[in-house]
Amino acid sequence: MSLLLKLLLTAFAVFVLSYFLPGVTLSGDVYVNAIIVAVVLAVLNLLVKPILVILTLPITIVTLGLFLLVINALIILLADKLIDGFSVSSIWTAILFSILLSILQSFLHSLLNEGKK
Repeated sequence: MSLLLKLLLTAFAVFVLSYFLPGVTLSGDVYVNAIIVAVVLAVLNLLVKPILVILTLPITIVTLGLFLLVINALIILLADKLIDGFSVSSIWTAILFSILLSILQSFLHSLLNEGKK
């Protein structure tokens, strides 16, 4: 149940960010597409991101971890290519979307954990 709730919170965060952030658009049935984006991002983060992190470990160490922002942006751009109703205009928009999505997810998940207490 917790996984489903986290996916719905991520879908909500994607929906909110696509509304406020220029360059990120959801088209068609935006609610369904936001859920699809959340699921695809979760699968890509589970399967593709660890491989990219291992392959780019030297550059990540040299940049003191800042290259992880680029990896997150590449994951978002890959989700853009896989999903028809989701588009991101550039890598800079994807980096900003990644940062804001992480912040919003962290805030929403802290609200979820606070509600359990």
